[in-house]
Amino acid sequence: MLQMGPFSGAAPPATPASMAPAQAPPPLRRVSPAGPHRARVYRSARLNTFSANGRRRTAIMAGGGDRKGNPTAENSPIAGGCSDSGYDEQVMDGPPKIPERNFAGTPYVPVYVMLPLGVINMEGEVVDPEGLMKQLKILKSVNVDGVMIDCWWGIVEAHAPQEYNWNGYKQLFQMVRELKLKLQVVMSFHECGGNVGDDVYIPLPHWVTEIGRSNPDIYFTDREGRRNQDCLSWGIDKERVLRGRTAVEVYFDYMRSFRVEFNEFFEDGIIAEIEVGLGPCGELRYPSYPAKYGWRYPGIGEFQCYDQYLIKSLRKAAEARGHSSWARGPDNAGSYNSRPHETGFFRDGGDYDSYYGRFFLGWCSRVLVDHADRVLSLANFAFEGISIAAKISGIHWWYKTASHAAELAAGFYNPCNRDGYAPIAAMLKKHDAALNFTCVELRTLDQHEDFPEALADPEGLVWQVLNAAWDVCIPVASENALPCYDRDGYNKILENAKPLNDPDGRHLSAFTYLRLSSVLLERDNFLEFERFVKRMHGEAVLDLHL
Repeated sequence: MLQMGPFSGAAPPATPASMAPAQAPPPLRRVSPAGPHRARVYRSARLNTFSANGRRRTAIMAGGGDRKGNPTAENSPIAGGCSDSGYDEQVMDGPPKIPERNFAGTPYVPVYVMLPLGVINMEGEVVDPEGLMKQLKILKSVNVDGVMIDCWWGIVEAHAPQEYNWNGYKQLFQMVRELKLKLQVVMSFHECGGNVGDDVYIPLPHWVTEIGRSNPDIYFTDREGRRNQDCLSWGIDKERVLRGRTAVEVYFDYMRSFRVEFNEFFEDGIIAEIEVGLGPCGELRYPSYPAKYGWRYPGIGEFQCYDQYLIKSLRKAAEARGHSSWARGPDNAGSYNSRPHETGFFRDGGDYDSYYGRFFLGWCSRVLVDHADRVLSLANFAFEGISIAAKISGIHWWYKTASHAAELAAGFYNPCNRDGYAPIAAMLKKHDAALNFTCVELRTLDQHEDFPEALADPEGLVWQVLNAAWDVCIPVASENALPCYDRDGYNKILENAKPLNDPDGRHLSAFTYLRLSSVLLERDNFLEFERFVKRMHGEAVLDLHL
Protein backbone atom coordinates (compact mmCIF):
# COMPACT_ATOMS: atom_id res chain seq x y z
CA MET A 1 0.00 0.00 0.00
CA LEU A 2 2.43 2.63 -1.22
CA GLN A 3 0.15 4.89 -3.21
CA MET A 4 -2.01 7.40 -1.39
CA GLY A 5 -5.13 6.21 -3.19
CA PRO A 6 -8.09 8.37 -2.20
CA PHE A 7 -5.89 11.37 -1.49
CA SER A 8 -4.78 11.82 -5.11
CA GLY A 9 -5.56 15.39 -6.05
CA ALA A 10 -6.76 16.24 -2.55
CA ALA A 11 -5.34 18.97 -0.40
CA PRO A 12 -2.04 17.88 1.15
CA PRO A 13 -2.18 16.74 4.77
CA ALA A 14 -1.46 19.25 7.49
CA THR A 15 2.22 19.61 8.28
CA PRO A 16 3.13 18.15 11.68
CA ALA A 17 4.16 20.74 14.23
CA SER A 18 7.59 19.17 14.51
CA MET A 19 8.18 19.99 10.80
CA ALA A 20 6.68 23.49 10.76
CA PRO A 21 8.86 26.32 9.42
CA ALA A 22 10.48 28.63 11.91
CA GLN A 23 8.23 31.56 11.09
CA ALA A 24 5.02 29.56 11.72
CA PRO A 25 3.08 30.35 14.90
CA PRO A 26 3.82 28.01 17.79
CA PRO A 27 1.67 24.87 17.78
CA LEU A 28 -1.07 24.50 20.37
CA ARG A 29 -0.14 20.91 21.11
CA ARG A 30 2.99 18.88 21.56
CA VAL A 31 3.77 16.39 18.83
CA SER A 32 6.39 13.75 19.40
CA PRO A 33 8.89 12.84 16.69
CA ALA A 34 8.11 9.83 14.59
CA GLY A 35 9.45 6.53 15.80
CA PRO A 36 12.74 5.13 14.47
CA HIS A 37 12.87 2.97 11.37
CA ARG A 38 13.12 -0.70 12.15
CA ALA A 39 13.10 -4.02 10.35
CA ARG A 40 9.62 -5.13 9.39
CA VAL A 41 8.29 -8.60 10.15
CA TYR A 42 5.60 -10.07 7.90
CA ARG A 43 3.63 -13.18 8.72
CA SER A 44 0.88 -15.11 7.04
CA ALA A 45 -1.58 -16.39 9.62
CA ARG A 46 -4.95 -15.93 11.27
CA LEU A 47 -4.69 -14.34 14.70
CA ASN A 48 -7.00 -13.58 17.57
CA THR A 49 -6.44 -9.97 18.57
CA PHE A 50 -8.12 -7.56 20.91
CA SER A 51 -9.69 -4.13 20.81
CA ALA A 52 -8.92 -1.33 23.25
CA ASN A 53 -11.49 -2.72 25.67
CA GLY A 54 -10.17 -6.26 25.38
CA ARG A 55 -12.72 -7.70 22.99
CA ARG A 56 -11.29 -10.57 21.03
CA ARG A 57 -11.62 -10.56 17.29
CA THR A 58 -10.01 -12.25 14.30
CA ALA A 59 -7.60 -10.63 11.86
CA ILE A 60 -6.32 -12.02 8.58
CA MET A 61 -2.62 -11.44 8.00
CA ALA A 62 -1.06 -12.14 4.64
CA GLY A 63 1.98 -10.82 2.83
CA GLY A 64 2.25 -7.39 4.41
CA GLY A 65 -1.48 -6.79 4.39
CA ASP A 66 -3.66 -6.33 7.45
CA ARG A 67 -1.86 -7.51 10.56
CA LYS A 68 -4.03 -5.70 13.08
CA GLY A 69 -6.68 -6.26 15.69
CA ASN A 70 -9.85 -5.36 13.89
CA PRO A 71 -13.41 -4.79 14.89
CA THR A 72 -13.89 -6.88 11.77
CA ALA A 73 -11.58 -9.14 9.83
CA GLU A 74 -10.72 -6.51 7.25
CA ASN A 75 -9.14 -3.39 8.76
CA SER A 76 -7.80 -2.01 11.99
CA PRO A 77 -8.14 1.20 13.97
CA ILE A 78 -5.34 0.29 16.35
CA ALA A 79 -2.53 -1.07 14.26
CA GLY A 80 0.60 -1.72 16.23
CA GLY A 81 4.20 -2.76 16.37
CA CYS A 82 3.38 -5.84 18.42
CA SER A 83 3.29 -9.30 16.90
CA ASP A 84 2.55 -12.82 18.04
CA SER A 85 5.20 -15.51 18.18
CA GLY A 86 5.25 -18.95 16.62
CA TYR A 87 4.76 -18.05 12.92
CA ASP A 88 7.11 -18.34 9.98
CA GLU A 89 8.83 -15.01 9.61
CA GLN A 90 10.54 -13.17 6.81
CA VAL A 91 12.46 -10.18 8.09
CA MET A 92 12.70 -7.51 5.42
CA ASP A 93 15.86 -5.50 4.99
CA GLY A 94 15.83 -2.20 6.81
CA PRO A 95 17.93 0.16 8.89
CA PRO A 96 19.44 -1.40 12.02
CA LYS A 97 17.56 -1.15 15.30
CA ILE A 98 18.51 1.61 17.66
CA PRO A 99 20.16 0.59 20.94
CA GLU A 100 17.90 -0.23 23.85
CA ARG A 101 17.76 2.14 26.78
CA ASN A 102 18.98 0.93 30.13
CA PHE A 103 16.11 1.52 32.55
CA ALA A 104 18.00 0.34 35.63
CA GLY A 105 17.55 2.87 38.41
CA THR A 106 14.61 4.62 36.74
CA PRO A 107 11.33 5.21 38.64
CA TYR A 108 9.26 2.20 39.63
CA VAL A 109 6.13 1.92 37.46
CA PRO A 110 3.66 -0.70 38.77
CA VAL A 111 2.55 -3.33 36.25
CA TYR A 112 -0.95 -4.84 36.34
CA VAL A 113 -2.42 -7.55 34.09
CA MET A 114 -6.04 -7.59 32.90
CA LEU A 115 -7.86 -10.80 33.74
CA PRO A 116 -9.80 -12.67 31.02
CA LEU A 117 -13.16 -11.18 30.03
CA GLY A 118 -15.02 -14.34 30.98
CA VAL A 119 -13.43 -14.95 34.38
CA ILE A 120 -16.89 -14.40 35.94
CA ASN A 121 -19.82 -16.02 34.11
CA MET A 122 -23.37 -14.70 33.71
CA GLU A 123 -24.42 -16.54 36.86
CA GLY A 124 -21.87 -14.53 38.82
CA GLU A 125 -19.50 -17.46 39.42
CA VAL A 126 -15.72 -17.73 39.01
CA VAL A 127 -14.93 -19.86 35.97
CA ASP A 128 -12.20 -22.47 36.70
CA PRO A 129 -10.91 -21.06 40.00
CA GLU A 130 -8.13 -23.67 40.24
CA GLY A 131 -6.78 -22.85 36.79
CA LEU A 132 -7.02 -19.14 37.49
CA MET A 133 -5.13 -19.50 40.76
CA LYS A 134 -2.29 -21.27 38.94
CA GLN A 135 -2.09 -18.43 36.44
CA LEU A 136 -2.15 -15.81 39.18
CA LYS A 137 0.74 -17.59 40.94
CA ILE A 138 2.74 -17.45 37.70
CA LEU A 139 2.13 -13.71 37.46
CA LYS A 140 3.13 -13.30 41.09
CA SER A 141 6.38 -15.18 40.43
CA VAL A 142 7.63 -12.34 38.20
CA ASN A 143 6.59 -9.63 40.65
CA VAL A 144 3.56 -8.31 38.80
CA ASP A 145 1.96 -5.75 41.10
CA GLY A 146 -1.65 -6.74 40.59
CA VAL A 147 -4.50 -7.48 38.23
CA MET A 148 -7.37 -5.56 36.65
CA ILE A 149 -10.92 -6.93 36.67
CA ASP A 150 -14.14 -5.70 35.06
CA CYS A 151 -17.14 -5.67 37.40
CA TRP A 152 -19.87 -6.00 34.79
CA TRP A 153 -23.12 -4.15 35.41
CA GLY A 154 -24.86 -6.71 33.20
CA ILE A 155 -23.82 -9.54 35.55
CA VAL A 156 -24.13 -7.91 38.97
CA GLU A 157 -27.46 -6.09 38.54
CA ALA A 158 -28.74 -8.33 35.79
CA HIS A 159 -32.35 -9.07 36.70
CA ALA A 160 -33.89 -6.32 38.81
CA PRO A 161 -33.02 -2.77 39.91
CA GLN A 162 -30.78 -2.61 43.00
CA GLU A 163 -30.55 -6.39 43.34
CA TYR A 164 -26.81 -7.00 43.22
CA ASN A 165 -24.93 -10.30 43.03
CA TRP A 166 -21.30 -9.80 44.04
CA ASN A 167 -20.63 -13.44 45.07
CA GLY A 168 -18.25 -14.41 42.27
CA TYR A 169 -16.26 -11.22 42.65
CA LYS A 170 -15.86 -11.83 46.38
CA GLN A 171 -14.35 -15.24 45.66
CA LEU A 172 -12.07 -13.79 43.02
CA PHE A 173 -10.91 -10.92 45.22
CA GLN A 174 -10.10 -13.34 48.01
CA MET A 175 -7.86 -15.32 45.64
CA VAL A 176 -6.04 -12.12 44.70
CA ARG A 177 -5.64 -11.19 48.37
CA GLU A 178 -4.17 -14.58 49.24
CA LEU A 179 -1.36 -13.92 46.77
CA LYS A 180 -0.81 -10.41 48.11
CA LEU A 181 -1.59 -8.85 44.75
CA LYS A 182 -3.34 -5.51 44.23
CA LEU A 183 -6.58 -4.89 42.35
CA GLN A 184 -7.60 -2.34 39.76
CA VAL A 185 -11.38 -2.61 39.53
CA VAL A 186 -13.39 -1.31 36.56
CA MET A 187 -17.00 -0.25 37.03
CA SER A 188 -18.10 -1.56 33.62
CA PHE A 189 -21.40 0.03 32.64
CA HIS A 190 -21.16 -1.06 29.00
CA GLU A 191 -21.90 -4.15 26.95
CA CYS A 192 -19.17 -6.68 26.22
CA GLY A 193 -19.21 -8.57 22.91
CA GLY A 194 -20.71 -8.22 19.48
CA ASN A 195 -17.55 -7.98 17.39
CA VAL A 196 -16.08 -10.65 15.10
CA GLY A 197 -14.30 -13.30 17.18
CA ASP A 198 -15.74 -12.29 20.55
CA ASP A 199 -15.94 -15.29 22.86
CA VAL A 200 -17.79 -13.50 25.66
CA TYR A 201 -21.09 -11.68 25.48
CA ILE A 202 -22.29 -9.65 28.46
CA PRO A 203 -25.26 -7.42 27.63
CA LEU A 204 -26.58 -4.53 29.67
CA PRO A 205 -28.86 -5.63 32.54
CA HIS A 206 -32.02 -7.40 31.40
CA TRP A 207 -34.28 -4.88 33.12
CA VAL A 208 -32.52 -2.04 31.27
CA THR A 209 -32.91 -3.67 27.86
CA GLU A 210 -36.61 -4.17 28.66
CA ILE A 211 -36.92 -0.41 29.13
CA GLY A 212 -35.05 0.08 25.87
CA ARG A 213 -37.64 -1.88 23.92
CA SER A 214 -40.32 0.66 24.72
CA ASN A 215 -38.00 3.68 24.88
CA PRO A 216 -35.07 3.13 22.50
CA ASP A 217 -34.00 6.75 22.98
CA ILE A 218 -32.11 5.64 26.09
CA TYR A 219 -29.39 4.54 23.65
CA PHE A 220 -27.01 6.58 21.50
CA THR A 221 -28.52 7.03 18.03
CA ASP A 222 -27.02 7.90 14.64
CA ARG A 223 -28.47 10.10 11.91
CA GLU A 224 -30.31 7.15 10.32
CA GLY A 225 -31.98 6.30 13.63
CA ARG A 226 -29.90 3.21 14.37
CA ARG A 227 -29.54 2.56 18.10
CA ASN A 228 -26.27 1.55 19.74
CA GLN A 229 -26.86 -0.64 22.77
CA ASP A 230 -23.23 -0.70 23.92
CA CYS A 231 -24.10 1.77 26.68
CA LEU A 232 -26.71 4.33 27.72
CA SER A 233 -26.94 7.75 26.10
CA TRP A 234 -25.57 10.60 28.18
CA GLY A 235 -28.84 12.34 27.38
CA ILE A 236 -30.55 10.38 30.19
CA ASP A 237 -27.98 11.23 32.85
CA LYS A 238 -30.63 13.42 34.54
CA GLU A 239 -33.81 11.86 33.11
CA ARG A 240 -35.85 9.55 35.39
CA VAL A 241 -36.46 6.92 32.75
CA LEU A 242 -34.89 3.90 34.49
CA ARG A 243 -37.79 2.88 36.71
CA GLY A 244 -37.79 6.15 38.56
CA ARG A 245 -34.04 6.69 38.61
CA THR A 246 -31.73 8.68 36.37
CA ALA A 247 -28.77 6.98 34.72
CA VAL A 248 -26.36 8.79 37.04
CA GLU A 249 -28.34 7.61 40.09
CA VAL A 250 -28.18 4.04 38.79
CA TYR A 251 -24.40 4.28 38.40
CA PHE A 252 -24.03 5.77 41.87
CA ASP A 253 -26.17 3.10 43.56
CA TYR A 254 -24.07 0.42 41.86
CA MET A 255 -20.79 1.99 42.98
CA ARG A 256 -22.06 2.53 46.52
CA SER A 257 -23.15 -1.12 46.74
CA PHE A 258 -19.68 -2.20 45.62
CA ARG A 259 -18.02 0.04 48.21
CA VAL A 260 -20.10 -1.45 51.03
CA GLU A 261 -19.75 -5.08 49.91
CA PHE A 262 -15.98 -4.91 49.54
CA ASN A 263 -15.15 -2.68 52.49
CA GLU A 264 -12.58 -5.15 53.88
CA PHE A 265 -10.63 -5.08 50.61
CA PHE A 266 -10.56 -1.29 50.69
CA GLU A 267 -9.49 -1.33 54.35
CA ASP A 268 -6.71 -3.84 53.61
CA GLY A 269 -5.43 -1.78 50.69
CA ILE A 270 -6.02 -4.63 48.21
CA ILE A 271 -8.09 -2.38 45.94
CA ALA A 272 -5.60 0.14 44.63
CA GLU A 273 -7.80 1.99 42.14
CA ILE A 274 -11.32 2.21 40.74
CA GLU A 275 -11.65 2.93 37.04
CA VAL A 276 -15.09 4.33 36.26
CA GLY A 277 -16.68 3.33 32.96
CA LEU A 278 -17.91 6.44 31.13
CA GLY A 279 -19.01 5.20 27.71
CA PRO A 280 -18.66 2.43 25.10
CA CYS A 281 -15.86 -0.02 25.89
CA GLY A 282 -15.62 1.77 29.24
CA GLU A 283 -14.03 4.75 27.47
CA LEU A 284 -15.02 8.40 27.61
CA ARG A 285 -16.19 8.85 24.00
CA TYR A 286 -19.25 8.61 21.80
CA PRO A 287 -19.77 5.21 20.09
CA SER A 288 -18.92 6.80 16.75
CA TYR A 289 -17.37 3.80 14.97
CA PRO A 290 -19.51 0.69 15.62
CA ALA A 291 -18.51 -2.34 13.53
CA LYS A 292 -22.07 -3.66 13.83
CA TYR A 293 -23.22 -0.87 11.47
CA GLY A 294 -20.51 -1.49 8.90
CA TRP A 295 -17.73 0.79 10.08
CA ARG A 296 -14.27 -0.19 8.79
CA TYR A 297 -10.91 1.36 9.55
CA PRO A 298 -10.04 4.11 8.73
CA GLY A 299 -13.58 5.46 8.38
CA ILE A 300 -14.26 8.76 10.13
CA GLY A 301 -17.35 7.43 11.95
CA GLU A 302 -20.61 9.26 12.56
CA PHE A 303 -22.02 11.59 15.19
CA GLN A 304 -24.25 9.80 17.73
CA CYS A 305 -26.43 12.62 19.03
CA TYR A 306 -29.85 11.84 17.57
CA ASP A 307 -31.74 10.33 20.51
CA GLN A 308 -34.55 12.60 21.69
CA TYR A 309 -32.74 13.55 24.90
CA LEU A 310 -29.52 14.75 23.27
CA ILE A 311 -31.50 16.52 20.54
CA LYS A 312 -33.40 18.34 23.31
CA SER A 313 -30.09 19.38 24.86
CA LEU A 314 -28.81 20.56 21.47
CA ARG A 315 -32.00 22.59 20.91
CA LYS A 316 -31.61 24.33 24.28
CA ALA A 317 -27.98 25.17 23.51
CA ALA A 318 -28.88 26.56 20.08
CA GLU A 319 -31.70 28.70 21.49
CA ALA A 320 -29.43 30.01 24.24
CA ARG A 321 -26.93 30.97 21.53
CA GLY A 322 -29.69 32.77 19.65
CA HIS A 323 -29.61 30.49 16.60
CA SER A 324 -32.51 28.04 16.74
CA SER A 325 -31.64 26.74 13.25
CA TRP A 326 -28.44 25.25 14.69
CA ALA A 327 -30.43 22.65 16.65
CA ARG A 328 -29.39 19.90 14.25
CA GLY A 329 -26.50 17.67 13.37
CA PRO A 330 -24.49 18.45 10.23
CA ASP A 331 -25.96 17.11 6.99
CA ASN A 332 -22.65 16.97 5.12
CA ALA A 333 -20.50 14.93 7.54
CA GLY A 334 -20.48 11.76 5.42
CA SER A 335 -21.06 8.26 6.74
CA TYR A 336 -19.17 5.72 8.84
CA ASN A 337 -16.61 4.86 6.15
CA SER A 338 -16.14 8.28 4.56
CA ARG A 339 -12.73 9.98 4.35
CA PRO A 340 -12.47 13.58 5.55
CA HIS A 341 -11.80 15.06 2.11
CA GLU A 342 -14.97 13.40 0.79
CA THR A 343 -17.20 15.45 3.10
CA GLY A 344 -18.17 19.11 3.18
CA PHE A 345 -17.92 19.15 6.95
CA PHE A 346 -14.50 17.58 7.62
CA ARG A 347 -12.51 18.56 4.50
CA ASP A 348 -9.81 21.20 4.75
CA GLY A 349 -11.63 24.52 5.08
CA GLY A 350 -14.86 22.64 5.70
CA ASP A 351 -17.84 23.46 7.85
CA TYR A 352 -16.25 22.03 10.98
CA ASP A 353 -14.53 25.42 11.29
CA SER A 354 -17.62 27.53 10.46
CA TYR A 355 -19.61 29.39 13.12
CA TYR A 356 -22.17 26.57 13.15
CA GLY A 357 -19.49 23.87 13.13
CA ARG A 358 -17.69 25.37 16.11
CA PHE A 359 -20.98 25.63 17.99
CA PHE A 360 -21.98 22.04 17.26
CA LEU A 361 -18.58 20.53 18.06
CA GLY A 362 -18.32 22.62 21.21
CA TRP A 363 -21.71 21.32 22.32
CA CYS A 364 -20.69 17.70 21.60
CA SER A 365 -17.52 18.02 23.64
CA ARG A 366 -19.30 19.79 26.52
CA VAL A 367 -21.83 16.95 26.75
CA LEU A 368 -18.90 14.50 26.94
CA VAL A 369 -17.06 16.46 29.63
CA ASP A 370 -20.25 17.17 31.61
CA HIS A 371 -21.13 13.45 31.66
CA ALA A 372 -17.73 12.54 33.06
CA ASP A 373 -17.96 15.43 35.54
CA ARG A 374 -21.29 14.17 36.92
CA VAL A 375 -20.33 10.51 37.18
CA LEU A 376 -16.89 11.14 38.67
CA SER A 377 -18.37 13.50 41.25
CA LEU A 378 -20.53 10.65 42.53
CA ALA A 379 -17.67 8.16 42.20
CA ASN A 380 -15.59 10.30 44.53
CA PHE A 381 -18.50 10.37 46.96
CA ALA A 382 -18.92 6.58 46.81
CA PHE A 383 -15.18 5.83 47.00
CA GLU A 384 -14.01 8.61 49.26
CA GLY A 385 -10.27 8.43 49.78
CA ILE A 386 -9.73 5.86 47.00
CA SER A 387 -7.92 6.64 43.76
CA ILE A 388 -10.26 6.81 40.76
CA ALA A 389 -9.46 6.88 37.05
CA ALA A 390 -11.13 7.43 33.68
CA LYS A 391 -10.14 5.84 30.39
CA ILE A 392 -9.68 7.89 27.20
CA SER A 393 -9.58 6.14 23.83
CA GLY A 394 -6.69 6.56 21.41
CA ILE A 395 -8.31 7.65 18.14
CA HIS A 396 -5.19 8.28 16.11
CA TRP A 397 -6.42 7.90 12.52
CA TRP A 398 -6.73 11.17 10.56
CA TYR A 399 -4.62 12.83 13.26
CA LYS A 400 -2.40 14.36 10.55
CA THR A 401 -5.29 16.17 8.85
CA ALA A 402 -6.57 19.62 9.78
CA SER A 403 -9.95 18.54 11.11
CA HIS A 404 -9.01 15.34 13.00
CA ALA A 405 -12.35 14.00 11.78
CA ALA A 406 -12.40 10.67 13.67
CA GLU A 407 -11.67 12.44 16.94
CA LEU A 408 -14.39 15.04 16.30
CA ALA A 409 -16.99 12.33 15.65
CA ALA A 410 -16.02 10.65 18.92
CA GLY A 411 -16.45 13.89 20.89
CA PHE A 412 -12.84 15.04 21.15
CA TYR A 413 -12.83 18.64 19.86
CA ASN A 414 -9.23 18.44 18.75
CA PRO A 415 -8.70 20.03 15.31
CA CYS A 416 -5.27 21.31 14.38
CA ASN A 417 -5.81 24.72 15.99
CA ARG A 418 -7.27 23.54 19.31
CA ASP A 419 -6.21 21.23 22.15
CA GLY A 420 -9.26 19.05 22.73
CA TYR A 421 -7.76 17.06 25.59
CA ALA A 422 -6.91 19.96 27.91
CA PRO A 423 -10.57 20.45 29.04
CA ILE A 424 -10.80 16.73 29.81
CA ALA A 425 -7.60 16.84 31.82
CA ALA A 426 -8.84 19.90 33.73
CA MET A 427 -12.08 18.10 34.57
CA LEU A 428 -10.16 15.05 35.81
CA LYS A 429 -7.98 17.35 37.91
CA LYS A 430 -11.13 18.70 39.58
CA HIS A 431 -11.91 15.17 40.79
CA ASP A 432 -8.31 14.09 41.54
CA ALA A 433 -8.81 11.39 38.93
CA ALA A 434 -6.09 9.69 36.92
CA LEU A 435 -6.19 9.53 33.14
CA ASN A 436 -5.81 6.07 31.61
CA PHE A 437 -4.78 6.14 27.95
CA THR A 438 -4.39 3.39 25.38
CA CYS A 439 -2.17 2.63 22.36
CA VAL A 440 1.18 3.39 24.00
CA GLU A 441 2.80 0.51 22.10
CA LEU A 442 1.86 1.78 18.62
CA ARG A 443 4.39 3.30 16.23
CA THR A 444 3.54 5.95 13.68
CA LEU A 445 5.93 4.43 11.14
CA ASP A 446 3.96 1.18 11.16
CA GLN A 447 0.77 3.10 10.41
CA HIS A 448 2.40 4.87 7.48
CA GLU A 449 3.63 1.59 6.03
CA ASP A 450 0.43 -0.40 6.47
CA PHE A 451 -2.32 2.25 6.17
CA PRO A 452 -0.78 5.36 4.60
CA GLU A 453 -4.19 6.64 3.56
CA ALA A 454 -5.29 6.95 7.21
CA LEU A 455 -2.76 9.72 7.97
CA ALA A 456 -2.54 8.32 11.49
CA ASP A 457 -0.10 9.38 14.19
CA PRO A 458 -0.45 7.39 17.40
CA GLU A 459 2.85 8.69 18.75
CA GLY A 460 1.80 12.30 18.28
CA LEU A 461 -1.56 11.61 19.91
CA VAL A 462 -0.01 9.81 22.89
CA TRP A 463 2.44 12.65 23.41
CA GLN A 464 -0.33 15.26 23.27
CA VAL A 465 -2.62 13.46 25.72
CA LEU A 466 0.12 12.60 28.19
CA ASN A 467 1.28 16.20 28.27
CA ALA A 468 -2.26 17.54 28.64
CA ALA A 469 -2.54 15.44 31.80
CA TRP A 470 0.94 16.16 33.10
CA ASP A 471 0.44 19.90 32.56
CA VAL A 472 -2.34 19.86 35.18
CA CYS A 473 -0.41 17.44 37.42
CA ILE A 474 -2.73 14.45 37.36
CA PRO A 475 -1.49 10.84 37.28
CA VAL A 476 -1.35 9.17 33.88
CA ALA A 477 -1.71 5.42 33.55
CA SER A 478 -1.79 3.47 30.34
CA GLU A 479 -2.37 0.14 28.64
CA ASN A 480 -1.59 -1.48 25.32
CA ALA A 481 -4.24 -1.55 22.61
CA LEU A 482 -3.33 -5.04 21.34
CA PRO A 483 -1.71 -8.09 22.96
CA CYS A 484 2.03 -7.55 22.81
CA TYR A 485 4.69 -10.25 23.08
CA ASP A 486 7.73 -8.83 21.27
CA ARG A 487 10.58 -6.64 22.42
CA ASP A 488 9.91 -3.80 19.99
CA GLY A 489 6.42 -3.34 21.40
CA TYR A 490 7.63 -3.48 25.00
CA ASN A 491 10.40 -0.99 24.25
CA LYS A 492 7.86 1.47 22.83
CA ILE A 493 5.77 1.14 26.00
CA LEU A 494 8.87 1.79 28.10
CA GLU A 495 9.72 4.89 26.06
CA ASN A 496 6.28 6.32 26.78
CA ALA A 497 6.27 5.19 30.40
CA LYS A 498 9.56 6.94 31.19
CA PRO A 499 10.28 9.71 28.64
CA LEU A 500 13.97 10.18 27.98
CA ASN A 501 15.56 13.31 29.47
CA ASP A 502 12.27 14.73 30.73
CA PRO A 503 13.40 17.71 32.82
CA ASP A 504 10.61 17.10 35.34
CA GLY A 505 11.18 13.35 35.60
CA ARG A 506 7.59 12.59 34.64
CA HIS A 507 6.51 9.00 34.13
CA LEU A 508 3.40 6.82 34.06
CA SER A 509 1.78 6.12 37.41
CA ALA A 510 0.97 2.54 36.36
CA PHE A 511 0.74 0.30 33.32
CA THR A 512 -1.88 -2.40 32.71
CA TYR A 513 -1.10 -5.20 30.28
CA LEU A 514 -3.86 -6.50 28.01
CA ARG A 515 -4.43 -9.43 28.78
CA LEU A 516 -3.78 -12.66 30.76
CA SER A 517 -3.95 -15.59 28.34
CA SER A 518 -2.36 -18.95 27.60
CA VAL A 519 -0.35 -17.25 24.83
CA LEU A 520 1.24 -14.81 27.28
CA LEU A 521 2.20 -17.71 29.54
CA GLU A 522 4.05 -19.61 26.79
CA ARG A 523 7.69 -19.89 27.81
CA ASP A 524 9.34 -17.49 25.34
CA ASN A 525 6.54 -14.93 25.58
CA PHE A 526 6.56 -14.99 29.36
CA LEU A 527 10.34 -14.63 29.58
CA GLU A 528 10.03 -11.51 27.43
CA PHE A 529 7.20 -10.25 29.63
CA GLU A 530 9.25 -10.86 32.79
CA ARG A 531 12.08 -8.84 31.28
CA PHE A 532 9.62 -6.02 30.54
CA VAL A 533 8.29 -6.03 34.12
CA LYS A 534 11.81 -5.74 35.51
CA ARG A 535 12.54 -2.73 33.30
CA MET A 536 9.24 -1.06 34.26
CA HIS A 537 10.26 -1.56 37.89
CA GLY A 538 13.66 0.05 37.22
CA GLU A 539 15.63 -3.18 37.68
CA ALA A 540 18.67 -4.19 35.69
CA VAL A 541 18.49 -6.78 32.91
CA LEU A 542 21.53 -8.53 31.52
CA ASP A 543 20.69 -8.87 27.81
CA LEU A 544 20.34 -5.28 26.66
CA HIS A 545 20.96 -4.85 22.93
CA LEU A 546 23.40 -1.97 23.14
